[in-house]
Amino acid sequence: MGISRTMRGVAAIAAAGLLATACGNLDSTESSSSAAAPAESTAAASAAASDSGSAASDVIKIGFVTPLTGPLAAFGEGDQWVVDSMTSWFAENPIQAGDATYSIEVIVKDSQSDPKRAGEVAGELINSDGVDIVMAHATPETTVPVSDQCEANATPCITADTPWQPWFFGRGGDPAKGFQWTYHFFWGMEDMAEVFTNMWDQVDSNKKVAALYPNDSDGQAFTDVENGFPAMIGPKGYEFNNPGLYPSGTQDFSAQISAYKKNGDELLTGIVPPPDFITFWKQAKQQGFNPKLATVGKAIEFPAAIEALGDLAQNLGTEVWWAPSYPTTSSVTGLSSADFAQAYTDATTKQWNMPLAFSESLFEVMAAAVTAAGGKDKAAIADSMKTMKVSTLVGDLDFGNGPVPNVAKTPLTGGQWRATDGGEFPYELTIVSNSLFPEVPLGGEVEPLN
Repeated sequence: MGISRTMRGVAAIAAAGLLATACGNLDSTESSSSAAAPAESTAAASAAASDSGSAASDVIKIGFVTPLTGPLAAFGEGDQWVVDSMTSWFAENPIQAGDATYSIEVIVKDSQSDPKRAGEVAGELINSDGVDIVMAHATPETTVPVSDQCEANATPCITADTPWQPWFFGRGGDPAKGFQWTYHFFWGMEDMAEVFTNMWDQVDSNKKVAALYPNDSDGQAFTDVENGFPAMIGPKGYEFNNPGLYPSGTQDFSAQISAYKKNGDELLTGIVPPPDFITFWKQAKQQGFNPKLATVGKAIEFPAAIEALGDLAQNLGTEVWWAPSYPTTSSVTGLSSADFAQAYTDATTKQWNMPLAFSESLFEVMAAAVTAAGGKDKAAIADSMKTMKVSTLVGDLDFGNGPVPNVAKTPLTGGQWRATDGGEFPYELTIVSNSLFPEVPLGGEVEPLN
């Protein structure tokens, strides 16, 4: 990828970002973005198609399901920018598949952070909107019902942002058979356990871990005694103290906090929606629960949640799925992770967040699948993904070598939020654990909360 090509990519992404800013946040349940010109699945082919001035001979219609509202809305914050950016890119760079070129149309549906709603809008996309491919991301509450609808309706589906166990086994997946129509990329619970224990090992503690999980798909999977976190961290000497799954939206965490204090827990972990954790953490401080380290998924992966906590956010830890320092590049635009993150900030004035790259990578996988399939035949697209390999912003994906069929794993690191000294944003996520992905440079060492 030459400098001129990369700069064209930056310009295209930035231009689309300005469009997204002008449009504002998506506040309806549906939007549609169409590319007026062809699209392409690899940067080299994209440039060739663009330079030749070829016109699209067909359209690929894509359904995109994401939580734009509700307690999971932080996951979808940047999605309209990504959709507009990728639509702009594909408008100038056609997907060349077989003897045809394809433009794209993207229909965005808001799951409203509700599993039932996610399944319903996926059904609408397939049966009413007539999409060729469905894409979705952001927790099992989105990806599981969407994938189930696609599997039932023989429609190719690509999802991300859910540990692979809740996505696969939560749908009744059989490792001997797999699924026919649905594919997923993300890390697994075993990777989070490795990253978190690596961080815990760097703090002097009694190895007693307070568990904070809601009664949802993630909570049920992670707290499973035989296959979840207890079985993964126990052999490393850590005690998992689970006082029970709490109802999502709980406003009083006194019972959980009392249980942690009684057990003498010095570490905290969980998978918690951002609003729940903000409530919990403030109450924990008020009631004198002060763990030496807190490593929490979902809740503190987003700058907005960290800013809402103010000084209470210092050194809170989380798993890091993707960051600007990742040595990865888009197979579509040729942008590096650093350039992609900067393009988002330049266009929106907002700080980068982890789901951005996964939303973009959904388009990378889609383009590679259409190209490999030689067109938009649904069965051919699904079949092409069985052994697909593609290098994306979120890492090298290998669907033929996953832990189970239909799954490609992505790399994972660990980080802590730290206040900046006059920086562009009040807090930045510092990489402090790279045991699973040493190619990512460390930004600092693990520091205890107190």
